[in-house]
Parts: sequence; C-alpha cells; structure tokens
Amino acid sequence: MNILFVMYDQLRFDYLSCAGHPHLHTPNFDKVAAMGVRFTESYVQSPICGGSRMCFYTGRYASSHGAHWNGFPLRVGEMTLGDHLRHNGMGCWLIGKTHMAADSEGMARLGLSADTVIGARQVECGFDAWIRDDGLWAQGPDGFYDARRSPYNEYLKDKGYPSDNPWAAFANAGVDGDDNIASGWMFKNADKPANIREEDSETPWLTREAIAFMEQAEGPWCAHLSYIKPHWPYIVPAPYHDMFGPQHVPPAKRHAVEREDPHPVYGAYMENKIAAAFGRDEVREKVIPAYMGLIKQCDDQLGVLLDYLEQSGQMAQTMIVLTSDHGDYLGDHWLGEKDLFHAQSVKVPMIIYDPRSEADATRGTTCDALVESIDLAATFVEVAGGAVPDHIIEGRSLLPWLRGEVPDWRDFVISEYDYSATPQGAKLGLAPRDCRLFMVYDGRYKLMHAEGGLRPMLFDLEADPDEFHDLAKGDAHGAEIERLYGCLASWGRRMSQRVTKSEAEIIAARGKSARKGVLPFLVDGSEVPAELTEAYRGPARARYTSD
Repeated sequence: MNILFVMYDQLRFDYLSCAGHPHLHTPNFDKVAAMGVRFTESYVQSPICGGSRMCFYTGRYASSHGAHWNGFPLRVGEMTLGDHLRHNGMGCWLIGKTHMAADSEGMARLGLSADTVIGARQVECGFDAWIRDDGLWAQGPDGFYDARRSPYNEYLKDKGYPSDNPWAAFANAGVDGDDNIASGWMFKNADKPANIREEDSETPWLTREAIAFMEQAEGPWCAHLSYIKPHWPYIVPAPYHDMFGPQHVPPAKRHAVEREDPHPVYGAYMENKIAAAFGRDEVREKVIPAYMGLIKQCDDQLGVLLDYLEQSGQMAQTMIVLTSDHGDYLGDHWLGEKDLFHAQSVKVPMIIYDPRSEADATRGTTCDALVESIDLAATFVEVAGGAVPDHIIEGRSLLPWLRGEVPDWRDFVISEYDYSATPQGAKLGLAPRDCRLFMVYDGRYKLMHAEGGLRPMLFDLEADPDEFHDLAKGDAHGAEIERLYGCLASWGRRMSQRVTKSEAEIIAARGKSARKGVLPFLVDGSEVPAELTEAYRGPARARYTSD
C-alpha cells in the first residue's frame, strides 16, 4: 500500500459538486468520493495555515505541539508523520507546501545541521523533500516574506519568464489595458487571466512533480502532495479565469443580527480590512469566480493524477486522501479569510479512497462521524502496518469507518486559535497569552471560549445551521454552555505530554524494579517471594561491627 495524501490550501468544504455546490462541477473530486468515503463532518484543529498543518503532520492538537501560528517553529524532536511511517517501513515524502518553520535554536543547541539527513528532516517537518515550495513569494521594501529559494520561481526562470520573481510578476498577476502588471494582490484584477501559460502555473507544475516522484518511487511510500492553490492571490490563468461570473456567486451568508453586540473578538475581525473588502459586492463578484476557477483547475489536475495512477497500474495499491488545511469565509459572516470557527473556516473536505477489499462495502458513501484532521496520522500509521502510538498521536484511525464498522468514537471535536500575532489581539488590548480561542462542537451545539475574561459564543446548528444567532448573548442556554465547558475541561485534562513512554511500556514495567533488587518497605522479607531477597541473604563476607 502507498498513500497519496493531497492537501489543497484554503479549499472550502462546500466548494465541490459532491458536497452540493450548485455551479462548480468537480468530476474528479466526485470520482474519488464515488470510489471511497466522503466525511461530511471533518474539522481542522486550528483555522490558520501553519497551526493546522502542524496538527495534520504530528497527529496532535495545537496546544500539544505548540506551533500555533505561521512562523511559530515546530520544536525540535517533535514526532511527525515521517518519523512514525519510517518506523513502520514506509517512506514519507513532501511535494509542495508545509508552512513549517524550523526550530533553528533547538537544532543549534543539539548540534543538528540542516545538511545532514536528520537535520534536513527536522527542517522539513519530518518529511524527505522531493520538492518544497510554500508558494508565497511576496516581496516588499524589507525583502521577501519567505527568504528561502523558490523551486517554482527557478522553474519559471528556466522557462524564460523575464523576472527575478516571476511568481509575482507572471503566475500571480495579469496585464491591464496599458500593458502594465495587474497584480493578483489587488482584488480588482481577480477577473483577469494570470499572465502565464496554463501549463506553467503552480497547480500543473506540482502535479508534474508528483508524477515524477511516483515514476521513480520504490514503495511503500506516503507522498504528501500539498498544492498552493486555491489560496490567494485570487487570480487564475486562462481558460479558468472566465469559466464563472457574477451570476455564479451566491449571496453572502450573513445576517444583520451578527453585528448587534457581537463578541469582542468577532467584532474585531469584522472590522479588519479583509472583512471590509469582502463586504463589497463588487469584490465578491470578482474574487469568488477566480476562486472557483482555481478549484476547477485543481480538479482537472486531480484528473491527471488519477489517469496516471490508472495507466501505471498503481490505483489498486494507492490510498488517496483529499483534504484542506482550512476554509475561506469569502464574505460570509461579514468576514474574509479564515481565523474563526464558523463552518466556512474550520470545516474542511475529507475524502478517502482505500483500494483494499475491506473497504468495498462503503464505496460511494458519506460518513457523518465527527472527524478531526489529526485522525489522518493515526490512519496512515495503521495503513503502514503499525500500531498507533496513542501516547503521542492524539487522533484516531479512520479505517474502521472505511470498513463499515461503527467504532467507539468521540462525542465532540476541538479546534484552537492563537491570534496573539494579529492586529486584533492588539486592538483588544490583550496580552499575547490571553489571545487564545477554543471551539467545542458536539454535532449540534458549537461553543467558542475566549481567554482574557471574555464571554463565550454559542450556536445551535440544528435550529440555526448558518450560525447567525449567538445564544450566549442571553441567559436561556446556560445549561448547554456549562455542559460544553465540561467537554472542554475533560479535553484539557487529556494526557498529552507523556510522549516517551507508552501505556503498554508502563504496564509491562510495573513490578520489574523488585526483580532488580529494589525492595523498600519490607518488615522481614516474607512479604515477597524468596527469590527476590536471595541477594540480600546468606553468611556475611566479613564483619566490621561489634554487638
């Protein structure tokens, strides 16, 4: 068995035709869903790129691994997918983006160099890198946002694109009527075609890299194909730039009641420049068609991958996983981007195809179990033939659901958000340690707890599926709030840091010290078997005391 673990950056759960989108047809996502299981209640453990991905890659909650925000290093020595899978004989390779920041101070303290195998894996989030490109080659007065070399930029230069940063000048920019650069950073340009040959744009480039990897790979392997799109800048090459138009843009899911006495954190986000931009209809009417075009291109490239797997005979031995690191508000709830815990942000697509006969009974079905992104790490360990080290990996294997079984399962899901690095935290006057949010969702009620002495938020998704009415503004739902706080408290008491000793090792070690002569608190020795005291009995070898 091999694993093709595909992640799309900022892909909403409901922007697929198999999930009910009325205009966006995604036949290849639908094909994988028909071959496997689509999980309809899948949630990320942090609604921000870096924090979410570190949860996927470690199988641990954000407060367990500590890398909550983009650029927050994953501490040296943290176990990741690569460590777990290699331990079970499966290679683990990266093709694309991780958004992982290396713990350079920790590496220096331990004398780890990035030009060694161990050091390189620390730098690459535990993966062996076929090719890494985080895909955000922004450039301003103070230099580049990402100071590393971009393989994609080098590819474009080799193709003859005349720029020191063709990612910005061509792949993510169009051309205006005066033959000037029309940057994708400006929403007004989202309806223009990116000034690049379609086959040279980011998504096809990564598809070709994935196929090149699979052509030479010796299994078993897990390949993390991590696409850069449909994440902004929202601009896409022809012919995808005009496949959709304003007539395909749904009305924003937002309600005037949301702006009435909002939760302070929610209110702060509704006042940022992203929300202000997406509050304008003309912005949504340009951006959302481009976003849909980016997804359509992703779907077409998924078709290229599926064709390759079928033609090369690898489909029957390759598990395929399709998911995203978070969603995109696109103007819903008076917001843009991600960050908070409405479904548009924290709920993600999750489709799994398992080629083995044990999964035949569930092909083409949906599963509404409460799934967390950290469950993939546990699933992959089992696929590799290992036992899940549940003292380290906090997720649970999804294989029982794929086999049609109904395992003992969780009653709620958790997501966390540390917004200490954002302007919103500063605007609220909170210390960084108090800029933390927690979501508890039990399949009906969703609670958001905010540190810093702020009140919670509460939604009843059965009565209010669009999450408009914050029930915590009143006093009528105190019992539900208290119950969900109890769930949060039980989760907070989880055993999350004893990662060097498993339950089985502890059980096996019980009483072993006695067999190595550690026998405290005995009165006369008769309390234990004679063999344990044998080394402490018999004639004295010499006498140095007097009676």
